[in-house]
Amino acid sequence: MTPARAYAIEVQGNQAGVVVADANRFIFFAADWVFGTLDRKSFRSPAHAEQAARDVLQRRRPIPS
Repeated sequence: MTPARAYAIEVQGNQAGVVVADANRFIFFAADWVFGTLDRKSFRSPAHAEQAARDVLQRRRPIPS
């Protein structure tokens, strides 16, 4: 059985995108404009891409007064 070459990235119920294996890295393809800053960026692993997507959502949250 060959390892998966693509993984869906979902963060807090939001479909962030898909990472696709490319040699020794994973390329992120955004599924929603919210994650557009990550589009076509490379990551060492799907977990790193997921953390980056979480960071994007965290920065978008309004800071409580």
